Amino acid sequence: MAAQAVESAAVTALRSVLHRVRHAAERSGRHADDVRVVAVSKTKPISLIRQVYDAGHRCFGENYVQEFIEKAPQLPKDIDWHFIGHLQSNKAKSLLAAVPNLSMVQGVDNEKIANHLDRAVSSIGRKPLAVMVQVNTSGEASKSGIEPSSCVDLVKHVKLSCPNLVFSGLMTIGMPDYTSTPENFKTLSRCRSEICKELGMVEKQCELSMGMSGDFELAIEMGSTNVRIGSTIFGPREYAKKQ
Repeated sequence: MAAQAVESAAVTALRSVLHRVRHAAERSGRHADDVRVVAVSKTKPISLIRQVYDAGHRCFGENYVQEFIEKAPQLPKDIDWHFIGHLQSNKAKSLLAAVPNLSMVQGVDNEKIANHLDRAVSSIGRKPLAVMVQVNTSGEASKSGIEPSSCVDLVKHVKLSCPNLVFSGLMTIGMPDYTSTPENFKTLSRCRSEICKELGMVEKQCELSMGMSGDFELAIEMGSTNVRIGSTIFGPREYAKKQ
């Protein structure tokens, strides 16, 4: 019964998040449909993910390859899976092979991983994979992501040299205490403007993935089209085992 209560709480939390997303989108002059909500389920059991799925949500994200590979085959095939964060190049093919319904990688931060993903998609024979380029907007050495000054070059590489990848936008992870949040978001927006100018793209062709549990409403108000929400939906994470 206790587990069921927790799972029901996750569904209630999801509804609350979607309500808040809708109002934030309206404040930014957009509709809720303009913002993708990725329910980040890392460290959470399949039963809990299934509760949120059964409530109608279809977009989920994972951060750890081994956990992802174990979970995804046990869940419905119409889930829209996102891998979020830094992906080691030697794990690209195993992830794609194990999760055929992986629809996006939010975390391409160098040419090497872009090339590995491109080759993996080709060798498996699956449809082209959507990717977002991760930008280190906070300047923290502990964070993955390309420097803002180099984002145009990496996006060019993905678009021109990786035919099996589809460049979909930019992603950033701000500081844990959110003190740099507004500046992080402004930096990512500036990167988008530079990329669109350089490559002749309209801004709608370049999504912005910014905003998590603590700042997703502000992110949406500042133009985010993709928010990654974990603990607000699923509760505090368990980090008992190393991935």
